[in-house]
Amino acid sequence: MHYTGRIFRPPTEAYTPLLQVTVGCSHNKCAFCTMYSSVQFNISKDEEIIEDLIEIRNTYGNVERIYLLNGDPFVLAIDKLLHISDLIHQYLPSVKSISCYASIRDIQFKSAEDIKKLQAAGFKDIYIGIETAYGPTLEMINKGCTVEDELEALQKLQDAGMYYHASIMAGIAGKENSKEHVKATVDLLNKYQPKMIGFMPTAVVPGSDLEKLRDNGEYHELNNVEILEEELMFLKGLNLADDVFWFGSHPFNNISISGYFKEKESMIQELERALAYMSER
Repeated sequence: MHYTGRIFRPPTEAYTPLLQVTVGCSHNKCAFCTMYSSVQFNISKDEEIIEDLIEIRNTYGNVERIYLLNGDPFVLAIDKLLHISDLIHQYLPSVKSISCYASIRDIQFKSAEDIKKLQAAGFKDIYIGIETAYGPTLEMINKGCTVEDELEALQKLQDAGMYYHASIMAGIAGKENSKEHVKATVDLLNKYQPKMIGFMPTAVVPGSDLEKLRDNGEYHELNNVEILEEELMFLKGLNLADDVFWFGSHPFNNISISGYFKEKESMIQELERALAYMSER
């Protein structure tokens, strides 16, 4: 397989075959992220993609789902993405769903008709780093989009019937703007319901721009109790369908809590017990 640099994929795609179609991240400027700092963005050659598809077919046999690497393959032009889909279905005709990371910018620069074509071509699930819907924090972390951009992009997905998985960062707005971050993001998620919410605390990575903001006193990290308080605010504020999945079991999460929203009350109770225990310490 043609894999370049470190490989990143959502925990929920642990058993999905991975096909590299891009290297790195086209934006690569988010203040909290250093995941792709060692590689330049690039696009895989057709011959490499075909070789990897053949290897996947020989290794896995009939697969129904495939995950495209790396940081935001959805940035590719509509014709290129449709061509990749054609190659996948040619060499892996059993594939029913293509998934990948995407940014709000990637969706923003495609028309509503483009999104519908991609959905019809097999792009059923995409993972979006929403992080927050609080405008000042989006600007601080250099996400490359505004709240208005988020709303416009998610409307396109909804109109096309394309599912999305939302990644949310606890504590990304800092101590001063925690409640504003939660309220704005809850409002967005309630309006455009995702298939899954991946919730994890913000880690200040050495060498990141967020580290500089923290060291300059412009960003104040939340402690473990405050992170759990944010998670509790999220769960209480979200009114989502029973089959939406809350994934709070990333290795960075201090308390592992995951479940469908039909189990919302039990997840809230578990968080409240954890908070009470931590507060006693």
